[in-house]
Amino acid sequence: MEQIIQTLARELGRAEEHVNNVVKLIDEGATIPFIARYRKELHGSMDDQLLRELADRLQYLRNLDTRKAEVTGSIENQGKLTEELAAAIAEAATLAEVEDLYRPYKQKRRTRATIAREKGLEPLAALAFDFGPAVNMEQLAWDYIDPEKGVDTAEDALQGASDIIAELISDDADIRKELRELYLRRAVLVSKAAAKEPEDSVYRLYYDFKQPVSRLQGYQVLAVNRGEREDILKVSVELDLETAHIAVRRAVVPNRAAMDFVRSAADDAYDRLIQPSMEREIRNTLTDQANEGAIHMFALNLKPLLMQPPVKGKVTMGLDPGYRMGCKVAVVDGTGKVLDTTVVYPTHGDRKKAECITVLSALIKKHGVEHIAIGNGTASRETEQMAVELIKKVGGGVSYMIVSEAGASVYSASKLAAEEFPQFDVNLRSAVSIARRLQDPLAELVKIDPKAIGVGQYQHDMPQVRLSETLDGVVEDCVNAVGVDANTASPSLLQRVSGLTAATAKNLVKYREENGVFTTRKQLLKVPKLGPKAFEQCAGFIRVPESQSVLDNTGVHPESYAAAEKLLAECGYTLADVKAGNIAELKTKAEAIGYEALSEACGAGAPTLADIVKELSKPGRDPRDELPPPILRTDVMEAKDLKPGMELQGTVRNVIDFGVFVDIGVHQDGLVHISKLPQRVRHPSELLSVGDVVTVWVVEVDEKKKRISLTMKKPG
Repeated sequence: MEQIIQTLARELGRAEEHVNNVVKLIDEGATIPFIARYRKELHGSMDDQLLRELADRLQYLRNLDTRKAEVTGSIENQGKLTEELAAAIAEAATLAEVEDLYRPYKQKRRTRATIAREKGLEPLAALAFDFGPAVNMEQLAWDYIDPEKGVDTAEDALQGASDIIAELISDDADIRKELRELYLRRAVLVSKAAAKEPEDSVYRLYYDFKQPVSRLQGYQVLAVNRGEREDILKVSVELDLETAHIAVRRAVVPNRAAMDFVRSAADDAYDRLIQPSMEREIRNTLTDQANEGAIHMFALNLKPLLMQPPVKGKVTMGLDPGYRMGCKVAVVDGTGKVLDTTVVYPTHGDRKKAECITVLSALIKKHGVEHIAIGNGTASRETEQMAVELIKKVGGGVSYMIVSEAGASVYSASKLAAEEFPQFDVNLRSAVSIARRLQDPLAELVKIDPKAIGVGQYQHDMPQVRLSETLDGVVEDCVNAVGVDANTASPSLLQRVSGLTAATAKNLVKYREENGVFTTRKQLLKVPKLGPKAFEQCAGFIRVPESQSVLDNTGVHPESYAAAEKLLAECGYTLADVKAGNIAELKTKAEAIGYEALSEACGAGAPTLADIVKELSKPGRDPRDELPPPILRTDVMEAKDLKPGMELQGTVRNVIDFGVFVDIGVHQDGLVHISKLPQRVRHPSELLSVGDVVTVWVVEVDEKKKRISLTMKKPG
């Protein structure tokens, strides 16, 4: 374990003491959000992303240690473990290195080499494969002819010896390591169309594609993999044959007793055994790297999407567009409670469209609707045009926004939606979800499997367990960064809180329904199955606005309440001042005294006290309120209205390896290629995130292919 701590500290550039503390906290069952927020002194204020990286790497290194022990034990049981081999296994830095060392000792299916050994040809192979004076293998082979064992000729004996040597070379860990590095440096991935005359498809770029392995982008790897699975592409990894042969020969031929014979066996080892397995391994490595990159990108996109600023406290109308089944409508109040529902048919001719506008106008006036959320799926364009006419008819005062409906249908058909809205059919539930996504994206999107939210690439091709773990971690971090209201939060939101499970979240809601609203954080301990450990983990992230203590509506953890009161006293304030909002100078006074001095007086660390000051300055604060608000529109534009050079405001909808997609209000997101970003970056995520409001200029519009090219570099 000490070695693992040292490795983690070196890789992350952190003190061993801090890393060791984090490992202990993880092993004790503490969650990453809790560690990140409330144990800063123990880990030197690492953020949640770095802590998750540490946790992932810790798991890998522990798995590596377990595998090392298994391999060492297996070889020892065979009576073949030497001190040198044991040391090599112990020093191996990756699972691949461990497997290379284990390869010669693995139980194999019958190979050409095992058959040759059964025929008694191992001594002949040893003669050729040994150091010493030159030998004539043809002459030596005569001594091994044995028709009873199936060795009828000298050529049979030589072939068997060559097979044994080839397998020994193939199983050599050092040779495999060198070739692996050579492949990663100099091999080329080649993709060709499987058909002689391929049809035009999304894979056309890969019909005759070559790229050095070292320069491959993750999205290229995932694209050719999918094209290969669909039998549209044929893919291979190629390394110059002579270069590979020389690398293998260099390792085994010099000073051997039978140089030509061993050289021939070495070439056979590469061609027949090493090359196919190396190609599989390199393909797997490229895929693993591409998967990790795509999962990381998905996580990067998901976080700002979940953290989009809410449009709070406004009566909102949700429109789920459709052709045959009509447009589903739901009106919800400022808290998301459903006030009204209906179905209209704006795409069924002018008469029906006029009826639709009349019905929706009445609903807007009846309930005081201020915003309209329109799903971006089928018939969205026609519904948006109708909404603009509707806004004009009611005389303004209403704005609309196109909302991603990714996952809405999944949610509306789920057991969760059925429990929440048993009185509505599936389609109306979707309209409610769309309205609520505008009001509070986080609270609504937590009800949906993160994979269905649609801000990634090739998510269905990813290792699903790994993808789910990563995305669930992002959701958990977002929910805990914002905090949840104990008296209004849904079970879906609560179960994402640090320390709570689906069962304890349901128990909390049930307790609330049976006993009335929570009036203190301590009451959480009365919730069935929510014990002291769970309370420690969750309490700081759950707000109780109805509490008499203002601290219960902040991110200050109950364990630090005494420290918070001492801090206030040292700065000349009381909790009453916090409640009244009369602590404008708190931060200035705390900094004047100094956090180190306050730390001694309050019995809490400086990072914790700095967080307490931030929380007390704005009780009930929502970090999302500090972000730029979403763009709400009152008029509609179409792709045909766009002209090169036109300046527009847009919202980043997706960040991918080669650029960003921006919603500019014309139903078709435009692409800002990485080369069109305002400054050079290795990856667009270094500059932009989902939800960013940006200024773009139109470069080109291709209406037939539905492509809009944008730039963020001001023309001229």
